[in-house]
Amino acid sequence: MAGGVGTRFWPFSRNNYPKQFHDVLGTGQSLLQQTVTRYDGVVPPENVYIVTSQEYYGLTKSQLPQLTDDQILLEPARRNTAPCIAYACYKIAARNPNANIVVAPADHIILKEDLFKQKIVTALHATATQDILVTLGILPTRPDTGYGYIHFDAADTADVKRVKEFKEKPALETAQAYLASGQYVWNAGIFVWNVRAILRAFEAFMPATAALFAAGSTHFYKDTEAAFIAQMYGNCGSESIDFGILEKANNVFVVLSDIGWSDLGTWKSLYEASDKDENLNVTDGLVHLRDTRGCIVKTPKNKLVVINGLEDFIVAENENVLLICRRDDEQLVKEFVGVAKAIHERFV
Repeated sequence: MAGGVGTRFWPFSRNNYPKQFHDVLGTGQSLLQQTVTRYDGVVPPENVYIVTSQEYYGLTKSQLPQLTDDQILLEPARRNTAPCIAYACYKIAARNPNANIVVAPADHIILKEDLFKQKIVTALHATATQDILVTLGILPTRPDTGYGYIHFDAADTADVKRVKEFKEKPALETAQAYLASGQYVWNAGIFVWNVRAILRAFEAFMPATAALFAAGSTHFYKDTEAAFIAQMYGNCGSESIDFGILEKANNVFVVLSDIGWSDLGTWKSLYEASDKDENLNVTDGLVHLRDTRGCIVKTPKNKLVVINGLEDFIVAENENVLLICRRDDEQLVKEFVGVAKAIHERFV
């Protein structure tokens, strides 16, 4: 899934160039490219599908030139994760009604990739023989209020454990109780299932969406696919897969995972996931720091940036926009995006 904008990572993530297409960690690969590479040896290259917005076709094709156009699924409108996943799964079903499928966001990082592959293979083995819906649950390291939680059956000794219920992003006191209980994991939004199970789930819990995409069986992989998708996509409701299906189904399971995962949803999460110097600074660019501590600085590599006397700040520049903001105030970034848009419309 590679169609999001990721405004909380502004000014790097923009409508015309969102964060999944950026080399956020300075590895030489964008987050999208890292995600595809992560499945080497697990998913054959010809079985990789990218669902993204129509406006990102060029970016996707340039970063993943090995993909055919049939492997790049273009959404004419953003409708959250359920229609995005339905599009991919119904299209895959038209070619392989016995497919085993992994669904993953294109803008997350996973540091323990070998262990991640083991967890994915464990889930794939389970879904190959059972009509179940499996999610990877991240073992929590702190009482984070920014993630949804999964309550699992702690008495289940199997590697693939039954899910009791999904919980929305909690208040801090509730998150602390979740952590203390040892019965909750973070919902990473990484799912595994066979195509039969997920299509049945769409038919049971999102029948209108199921009917729309089932009608595409005569269009997928043909010249008429784009016109079909353009015509029907506007009729899809905007719904997450979690709310639309997973929170309602009784055949949901979880694989507990400690894989060095981060959704990189904010500057804070990038700071936490990055290597730091002796003063706990994270830098990416041509930077000289003095009396500066706990900052994340991401600036163009062809521009010298000198900083003196800052503590716990975000300093980020991209495409003629400079952001300087306290790390603890990063929730204001969405507000800054609106201000920047208004200024641009007024003066440009």
